[in-house]
Amino acid sequence: MFTGLVSDVGVVERLEPRAGGARITIRPGSLPVDELEPGESVACNGACLTIVERGGGRISFDAVPETLARTTLGAWRQGTRVNLERALRLSDRLGGHLVQGHVDAVGQVLARVPEGQGARLTVSLPAAIAPLLAEKGSVAIDGVSLTVARAGRDRFEVALIPETLSRTVLGAAAPGTQVNLEADLVARHVARLREFAGAPGISEGSLKDWGYGGGQA
Repeated sequence: MFTGLVSDVGVVERLEPRAGGARITIRPGSLPVDELEPGESVACNGACLTIVERGGGRISFDAVPETLARTTLGAWRQGTRVNLERALRLSDRLGGHLVQGHVDAVGQVLARVPEGQGARLTVSLPAAIAPLLAEKGSVAIDGVSLTVARAGRDRFEVALIPETLSRTVLGAAAPGTQVNLEADLVARHVARLREFAGAPGISEGSLKDWGYGGGQA
């Protein structure tokens, strides 16, 4: 589990094809590699990966075909810059929102315009997760916790503050950039509940009683 608060940006140094997948080696910028342990989870541009090797200032992960096909990882190359976040500890402050590191879809930056000292991004919204995004709700883009500024049926907008632009790979995001998207965890479960709204014990009324989908019944 993560918070969507990127703690470092690393650089991909090596990609080795392995049985349809790949071993990815990244050199973090500031993460203390010697403190990281094999088996530890790290979010890499929002995708939860497990450390399999560390040393020499580098960490390595194995990405299976499913991960390469459903995220932007399949397009990574030597020199690709990557947002990094270590897994959340129960004693940590939750400054962003609950992020699982399970990428729901890949979107594309459609537009970027300056906005004050920051910037506003318009990102395509795949139909599979469109119902899970709402204005003022949360979304993770390349592992960065952001607030949805505007939500349409096929696109949404986020406002990036200068801190986000300077400390994450979104600072270089431009029209055409592919990005990993993860919808809010709570929204995903509410959508699943609504899918079974006609099942015994679950109805529109009960969802409202539990605080979802509108005022109390």
